[in-house]
Amino acid sequence: MTDPLDIVWSRPLPQGAQPSTVSVSQDAAGRWFVSMLCDDPAVEPLPATGAAIGIDVGLTHLLTFSTGEKVSNPQHERRDRTRLARARRELSRKAKGEGTNRAKARRKVAEIHARIADRRRDLLHKPTTRLVRENQTLVIEDLTVHSMVKNRGLARAITDASWGEFRSMPEYKAAWCGREVIAVHRFFPSSELCSNCGTLRDAMPLGVRTWTCDCGITHDRDVNAACNLLAAGLAVSVCGAGVRPQRSSPGGPSATKQKTPRREP
Repeated sequence: MTDPLDIVWSRPLPQGAQPSTVSVSQDAAGRWFVSMLCDDPAVEPLPATGAAIGIDVGLTHLLTFSTGEKVSNPQHERRDRTRLARARRELSRKAKGEGTNRAKARRKVAEIHARIADRRRDLLHKPTTRLVRENQTLVIEDLTVHSMVKNRGLARAITDASWGEFRSMPEYKAAWCGREVIAVHRFFPSSELCSNCGTLRDAMPLGVRTWTCDCGITHDRDVNAACNLLAAGLAVSVCGAGVRPQRSSPGGPSATKQKTPRREP
């Protein structure tokens, strides 16, 4: 008689649900996963709420909300960088082939990568789930992450922050819960625009974290950007079309705000 497997359930099966498909897989770190596909009759849209929030992503702080709340960026890959480099050196010393020692070294590298990826997802799942539950409308910036990582100076930090994964999480969770996600065009000057009086600065270097507008208001760069994203998103939601903000000089690139189509569950 064999001993039962030591299974860790991510969540219990829905009451009364019968799995229609069971998939068994193994990742590079040697971990086994069992995925069950079943209908969940308990999944229903949440009660509507009038709350709305703007969300700005960054590197110093992973997420900044229009409410002033910030989510710190623990930089998981940077924290495990020394351990990962050591494991890679050990792997490079092993003779190529199907030897046991090389397989162990390869799995060690995969385990570190899996540890980093798990922590990233856990960090993003918690705030995005809370935001979807508490707000009817979420406004984010439609960043083109695949283009931004071409910047060799910021590529590693952007990848470690998992901006691309954050971009998709609010959308499918909002579809489940009957919420709305609005993506503002990436050229919208959220950081340069004063959320109090609407004055647009000509430039805003990345090193400037706080600035004072001519109207006398001192802004936190990220909170100000989140507030501007929220205002732009609500304008799109009300007007039902793109909105063109003021520009400091004629002939500059347009900064339209676009509403992403909602995906049905």
